[in-house]
Amino acid sequence: MSDPRLNGLRLLLGVSGSIAVYKSVELVRRLRDQGVEVSVVMTGAATRFVTPLTFESVSSRPVVTDLFAEQANSHIHLAETCDVALVAPITADRLARYAQGLADDALGVLLLAMRGPVLVAPAMDGGMWEHPATRANVATLQQRGVRFTGPEDGSLASGLSGVGRMQEVPQIIEALALMVSESSCVDSPQAAETSLTGESVLVTAGATREHLDPVRFLSNPSTGRMGFAVADEAARRGAQVTLISAPSELPTPVGCARVDVTSAAEMAQAVGSHLAQSSVLVMAAAVSDFRPAERHQQKVKKQQAASDIAFVRTEDILLSTRGKGRDGLIRVGFAAESEQVERYARQKLEAKGLDLIVANDISSDDAGFAVQTNRVVLIGSDGEAEALPLLSKQQVAGHILDRVSRQRQARPR
Repeated sequence: MSDPRLNGLRLLLGVSGSIAVYKSVELVRRLRDQGVEVSVVMTGAATRFVTPLTFESVSSRPVVTDLFAEQANSHIHLAETCDVALVAPITADRLARYAQGLADDALGVLLLAMRGPVLVAPAMDGGMWEHPATRANVATLQQRGVRFTGPEDGSLASGLSGVGRMQEVPQIIEALALMVSESSCVDSPQAAETSLTGESVLVTAGATREHLDPVRFLSNPSTGRMGFAVADEAARRGAQVTLISAPSELPTPVGCARVDVTSAAEMAQAVGSHLAQSSVLVMAAAVSDFRPAERHQQKVKKQQAASDIAFVRTEDILLSTRGKGRDGLIRVGFAAESEQVERYARQKLEAKGLDLIVANDISSDDAGFAVQTNRVVLIGSDGEAEALPLLSKQQVAGHILDRVSRQRQARPR
């Protein structure tokens, strides 16, 4: 079924040199199925991975590869007639060139001439993505309005694992559709419904740690991916985002201010400090419910330890925010359950006075902790439940923020 946000779209697809180019071939095919007219421009490096003939075959259009070739004479026309541009994959080198405004090849010229919105899907080694030079280039491009989708944490071409893997085709298409729906270049009623411009979003993420001694702590398997995805998506939609993160190796989403904490007490203090300035609170962190009654300054030796360790309850951060903050504050909680998921989620929704709760079954192998995907049920304060299929956490974040946007329209500040 064609996505109405994409049907009839004229897309300029830039392809730079990465092993991830093979995904771009499938991307063109899927976009054509959605009714998108795709014009492909390839860098010289990209042609060493996949031939232009391949893209010509799946797009049914000539492929631009050379700034001085005959077909490149229409490069300005392409930039003026295409509604949006997507560069997938975009490498570290191409990011740097784009940030500097270089126009020494066909793709560089087209991107500078492009007047519509631009989405890029990075693909590179994890160390390259996290390098300060790349982070600076990303920040520069985002300040100019360029949108980013990904990269993801996963296996890389180098054989290593880390953040740098280009997103899968369905996720890129969803990000493109979202950008189109929010863009003034396409007359879409969804733009006002999904924008978070003017909102101050406070997001918590990751697993808190409650130390027994300097080397042992009580925690859980949460990686923080869900909360980071929410922060990233909120920033993409124009919100001012503060991300309060328990220990996590994930890179800070572009455009987000990050506050690092360790324990539940530290997270509670950070939330309290930022709550008054926030219009939306999304508590995605997996906060420990208990902590050791005593934290030892030195490592506890096995022979010195008692047969059991006393624990005490930590502060319920989400409950502590009830009735606090600015007028119209929207509060979103999460319920990670191993049984009777929806029942327990509804109880939590009511007990903590939430506007929305995100319930997920952590007993499932493909959802919950330490995986890239999630299968959740969104339950609003009106009792309405929306069961989502298995999606990437970035896509789940989009659905959560869609509900937040609708809630804001129903309850203006």
